Amino acid sequence: MKLLYALCGVVALVALAWLGAGLLRLELVFGVVIPYVAFVLFLVGFTYRVIRWGRAAVPFRIPTTGGQQKSLPWIRHNRIGNPSTVAGVVGKMALELLFFRSLFYNTRAEKRGEALGFGSAKWLWLGALAFHWSLLVVALRHLRLFFEPVPGFVLGLGAADSFLQVGVPLLYLTDVLLLGALTFLFLRRVVAPRIRYISLSADYFALFLLIGVALTGVLMRYFFKVDMVAVKELTMGLVTLHPAIQPATALGPIFYIHLFLVSSLAAYFPWSKLMHAGGFFLAPTRNLPNNSRAKRHINPWNPQVETHSYAAYEDEFREKMLKVGLPVERLVDEAEEAVAP
Repeated sequence: MKLLYALCGVVALVALAWLGAGLLRLELVFGVVIPYVAFVLFLVGFTYRVIRWGRAAVPFRIPTTGGQQKSLPWIRHNRIGNPSTVAGVVGKMALELLFFRSLFYNTRAEKRGEALGFGSAKWLWLGALAFHWSLLVVALRHLRLFFEPVPGFVLGLGAADSFLQVGVPLLYLTDVLLLGALTFLFLRRVVAPRIRYISLSADYFALFLLIGVALTGVLMRYFFKVDMVAVKELTMGLVTLHPAIQPATALGPIFYIHLFLVSSLAAYFPWSKLMHAGGFFLAPTRNLPNNSRAKRHINPWNPQVETHSYAAYEDEFREKMLKVGLPVERLVDEAEEAVAP
């Protein structure tokens, strides 16, 4: 039922865009108003979540680490897995951001007979890496719709993405990888019993929404042709705040469905689990060096507590400790000499 609710939600979005732009001819609403509203909601929501996370108190060092911590000079510590310096944290964050280092070392546990066995989970790492990198490349390729002239790196990225030169129009490898990775992540969530048990409707909705965006984009490029000149006129008008309304007859309902799904994704993004992209750099389990052995970290808003040192404790109970045979650091004569003027 959770899967069905999410699927019905995305299908309803598709039907709404098809009905509004295709039948009712509301190109102004679906081509201008909704993209602007979605962009504002994305910026406001993203900023709000980042500021809220940034203001959260982090009184202690709680980095999630792996490997030997820095301690004695003759023990070699893991500078990336358990960094004790800012440079080490930067290296750790870079590997995490670009290559999902912690997910690469992730393992899965399962019962094998009477024993608990641990195995590799590299397929999840590979699927996540393929999805995120493909989505990034696809997003960068779309910059050609918002710039005139088109930046050289965008043209080079498109040429590298279609270097196999399969078919006409040329097949982008990231289109295949993106749909393949999304399909794998969806099947994993459905087939694996433990993942299916903890999955919510929001998890399926995000997947179906991403699949809808990717699928409508592929359909536009390879099957339902759209007027790219009209598309660029619309996107350039949106960027320059001089929107040019393009009729659905020129672009086709599939374009407005794609644009509406992208707008829905942008508006939904800051309030969903997808927002982990914004919280990555603010996670105290990742962005703090593990230097607790070298530096004492004190909670700044803790109330002042009157301490009772061992030396004061021994001065108070020295005679009683000696009577019962407890060892003391200084005898009575030594203590009197220490406090004498």
